Amino acid sequence: MTFEPVAHLEPRSTLDRLNAAVGVTRAMSAKNLLDRLFAWAFTDLVYAQIWEDPVVDMHALGLRPGLHMVAIASGGCNVLSYLAREQLRITAVDLNPAHVAYGRLRKAAAQVIRDYPTFAGLVTGTAGRANREIYAAHLRERLDPETRAWWESRGRLRMLEDNPFRYGLLGRFIRASHGLARLYGVDPRAMLRARTRDEQIRIFETHLAPLFDRAVLRWLASRSVSLYGLGIPSAQYEVLACGRPMADVLRERLRRLACDHDLADNYFARQAFGLRYEGGEPPPYLDPQSFPRLQANAAGLEILNRSYTDHLRTLSPASVDRYVLLDAQDWMNDRQLAELWGEITRTARPGARVIFRTAAEPTILPGRVPHEILTRWTYQQTLSEHLHGRDRSAIYGGFHLYVFGQGPGEEGDAP
Repeated sequence: MTFEPVAHLEPRSTLDRLNAAVGVTRAMSAKNLLDRLFAWAFTDLVYAQIWEDPVVDMHALGLRPGLHMVAIASGGCNVLSYLAREQLRITAVDLNPAHVAYGRLRKAAAQVIRDYPTFAGLVTGTAGRANREIYAAHLRERLDPETRAWWESRGRLRMLEDNPFRYGLLGRFIRASHGLARLYGVDPRAMLRARTRDEQIRIFETHLAPLFDRAVLRWLASRSVSLYGLGIPSAQYEVLACGRPMADVLRERLRRLACDHDLADNYFARQAFGLRYEGGEPPPYLDPQSFPRLQANAAGLEILNRSYTDHLRTLSPASVDRYVLLDAQDWMNDRQLAELWGEITRTARPGARVIFRTAAEPTILPGRVPHEILTRWTYQQTLSEHLHGRDRSAIYGGFHLYVFGQGPGEEGDAP
């Protein structure tokens, strides 16, 4: 989950731009104060791992050599996963300079580290102190001054020696959630002992599901600020709740994460319950069989500290093939959506594809994006619903694919 403002003029600072993204106004209100707190929290690292399933993305995007993609960077691992599959030109943008620095380090590592175990040890922190030596000897001089300054300030290099997924706003949120569960005598890591889907369901229903009936947890979940650690601002909180108690919504989403897929095939669940990848299939960019392709294709990635719409304004008409928006549109008002989709439509080549996720189930575009723009796109509803059911992260209400220039009723040919 991430954010994306679409103002015509770039505000003066990172915090100003984040305030614009969240929709902070000059009014003195409790909502504005909470939104300012959320924007401030997003000035540092939020996601060491992105929480959108890249395998689902790649099915929908129909990747082939030479495509030009514009994506929101977030933690950076999904764009690397695309490159581990195919030779592409990808521009990844993000307003959070921490995400930019994090992604640029991973890109540099993919380019200069020659063997898979060393690369995986760096990215996951499992190589410990050796990673600081690798940084000094091989990565530091390849980084731009801003990225180098970010990594070498405030003790951030220790993330390379430790488990990086314990850090960032999301990592701290997961650790705090584990701590709260243990106060009630429940260890979420017990999920990782399951060896079958039946065991996963039994452990979840016996140990984790009852936590959401606890009065303290229900009270905490009813406060929008409690989900800032998941990257959910006030506007998205209301969409996610959809009039229901948030504790019930969270229990439903966590049940999907814990029970709908085998743990060995779901690295999202292993991160949520154990903050580690060991014990099953890793993200595609950490697949040892794909590492040579990632090395060969990493040069095709550019990561910019810029807003999505402002970047599109710099591009020529009909120059982009694929767009990845994550869940950014949940944050946007109608004007912002119209500006974004105006630029997407201007820059889209025939057959271009846009993917995004939403906190609620339905696509949010009808009635909000101008009719003359949206009618140039075809919503692939059947394929979108199918792929949503395969999304292992399980935290979103809907996955959506739009194709540019197709007639009504046609479905995409995602492999």
